[in-house]
Amino acid sequence: MKLEAIAAFADNYIWMLHDGAEALVVDPGDAAPVLDALAARSLRLAGILVTHHHGDHVGGLSALLAHQQAPVFGPAHEQMPVPITSCQDGDSFHLLGQDFRVIDVPGHTAGHIAFYLESPSDGAAPLLFCGDTLFSGGCGRLFEGTPAQMFASLQSLAALPGASRVCCTHEYTLANLRFARTVEPDNPELAAYQQWCEQRRSEDLPTLPSSLALELQINPFLRCSEPAVMAAAQAFSNQTRVSDPVAVFTQLRQWKNDYR
Repeated sequence: MKLEAIAAFADNYIWMLHDGAEALVVDPGDAAPVLDALAARSLRLAGILVTHHHGDHVGGLSALLAHQQAPVFGPAHEQMPVPITSCQDGDSFHLLGQDFRVIDVPGHTAGHIAFYLESPSDGAAPLLFCGDTLFSGGCGRLFEGTPAQMFASLQSLAALPGASRVCCTHEYTLANLRFARTVEPDNPELAAYQQWCEQRRSEDLPTLPSSLALELQINPFLRCSEPAVMAAAQAFSNQTRVSDPVAVFTQLRQWKNDYR
């Protein structure tokens, strides 16, 4: 199985997984780059995975389906612009010869889901298609959910095997890492990763996919129990007492919202 990141808009990635004959795509906000990629590789569209309802994730669905009919798997509790197979936590389905599991990850939106492929048929590391919930070095904004919901969603993803490849939908890594270095300036893994990512972007290459093991070392939103992260959140809060991981997460997310 081959995994490819198709660039779209200013900083989106539409993930494509294919076997040389058929392909699935994840969060196709724009149909044009997907159709170009399918044609260039002589691939048939076998299915579409959608994590949430935002336009930059669903905007290309109608045009894609007008070109090639394929099943669409999406969140059961969000409105979609096309008919879908509704998915929620614990559901599983078979597509492109692979067995996918659905994980509810509310926070960014109320019904956001992730798709997990634990055992790719080629023996490669697991794949996590997490939309806008987990980013490399960061996490999504809370448009519809609460900090407690997003914290719980991130914890459920963090519990997956460390080798899991994190396929998020935006190239936000360098901006996230600048914030992460502000939170943990003395984290050596974070400094090394930032240097690697800067080199990748200087060559116009993606920083993604990341891995869960790496994110647990460098992502402050997954490190809310670490003393350095807790101290930074306490300093930011000024007067509010930050005494548990959810409170730390809440302060970090508020801090990141206005960070420039």
